[in-house]
Amino acid sequence: MKAIVIRSLGGSYTVEAPEGVYECTARGIFRKKGISPVCGDDVEISFEQDGSAVIDKIYDRRSFIVRPPLANLDMLVLVSSTVDPRPNTLIIDKLTAIAEFKGIKPVIVFTKIDRTQPGELAGIYRQCGFDVYEIDNTTGEGSDELAAALTGKLCAFTGNTGVGKSSLLNNIFPGIDIKTGETSKKLGRGKHTTRHVELYNLPGGGYVADTPGFSSFDTNRYDIIFKDKLAGCFPEFEKYEGKCRFPDCAHIKEKGCAVLEAVKNGEIPSSRHDSYKVMYEEASQLKEWEFKNV
Repeated sequence: MKAIVIRSLGGSYTVEAPEGVYECTARGIFRKKGISPVCGDDVEISFEQDGSAVIDKIYDRRSFIVRPPLANLDMLVLVSSTVDPRPNTLIIDKLTAIAEFKGIKPVIVFTKIDRTQPGELAGIYRQCGFDVYEIDNTTGEGSDELAAALTGKLCAFTGNTGVGKSSLLNNIFPGIDIKTGETSKKLGRGKHTTRHVELYNLPGGGYVADTPGFSSFDTNRYDIIFKDKLAGCFPEFEKYEGKCRFPDCAHIKEKGCAVLEAVKNGEIPSSRHDSYKVMYEEASQLKEWEFKNV
C-alpha cells in the first residue's frame, strides 16, 4: 500500500494512505543503509500478522532538506514580518537560494502589514521573479490568494520566530489549529512553539508543514551551496549568464562583469547582490571534501 509520511517522532511514523491513517515502524534495512523516512516521503507499507504496519520502501525523493527533515516539497513559503522582528534580507536571500538549489519553488510572504507596509522590499523580490504575498493577520487581507497558491501542493512554512507563521496558517486554514506563542520583547524573537515537523492536510488538497524558526533551520551546515553553484540560485542573474568578459566570473568585482553592470543600472537590486557577496564569501571558506559524506 502506498502512503505518505505525515509525522515522524522517535522512530514512530504516522502515514496517510487512501485507506486511512496508520502508525508504522520502519524496516531495519533502512537503519543499516543510514537512511530513515521523513515527513513528505512517499512510502510503501505492509502489515504484519499482528496487524502492525511497517514501512517497506521509500520512493525516490523529488527534493530533500535536512534541517528540518522534509522530502518532496513543492514550495517553501518564507514568512517575514514587516516589523517586530524587522525583515532580514540576508536570511530571506539565503533561503530563496537554498530553495532554488533544491528545486523547490520559493514563495515570500510579508505579514503584519497593518503595522508597516513592505513597500519597496516586496517590489525587490517581485522584480527578481518571486511570487510575493502581503498579508494582514488581523483582517485576513491577502490570505485567500495565498491559500489558492498552496492548494494541491506539499509546502513548508519557515521564517524567523515571531514573524507570525503559525498565526498565518491558522488564519488561512482555520481547521489546522497550530499553537502560537507571544513574541518575547526582551529577546526580540518568538518563543519556540513548533516542537516537531508535521504535515497538515489542506482543505482543498495537499499538505503544509509548519517548521521551527531559524534556531533549528540550519542554512549553512547541511543545506550548503558551493560557490560555483551559487549564481545559479539567484534567478535574476540568469539573463546575464555567459555575457561576462571572463567565463569563470564570480560576479564580485571582476572587470567586464555583466551582473555587476546590471546592479549598477538597477536591473538587479543591490540588496540581492550584497547577499550574494556575503554568501559567496561564506561558500569560499567551504571545502567540498569535508562534505562528501554529509
